[in-house]
Amino acid sequence: MSWLVLVLSGVLEAVWATALGRSEGFSRPVPTVVFAVALLGSMAGLAYAMRELPTGTSYAVWVGIGAALTVAFAMATGQEAVSALKVLLLLGIVGCVIGLKLLH
Repeated sequence: MSWLVLVLSGVLEAVWATALGRSEGFSRPVPTVVFAVALLGSMAGLAYAMRELPTGTSYAVWVGIGAALTVAFAMATGQEAVSALKVLLLLGIVGCVIGLKLLH
């Protein structure tokens, strides 16, 4: 259960990171609210997962999922350029996250 919560928390990290960028310095109300709700959910899930999983592994997985999804979403929406090298590097992050799960 901790791994599932951790993965979902990583997804919420991507949500709050994207919302933060779209809030334009917290001047836009809807993205600001999305940021705050996703941030709370993401942190709560990370804290829950860390009750059973090591801190280092939990944090690396959380950041890896959040970072990879944030960049993938930006590329999918045209906010960031897509390149084969970027995709390969993102797959490397995902591979490392999977590796941490398998080693646990």
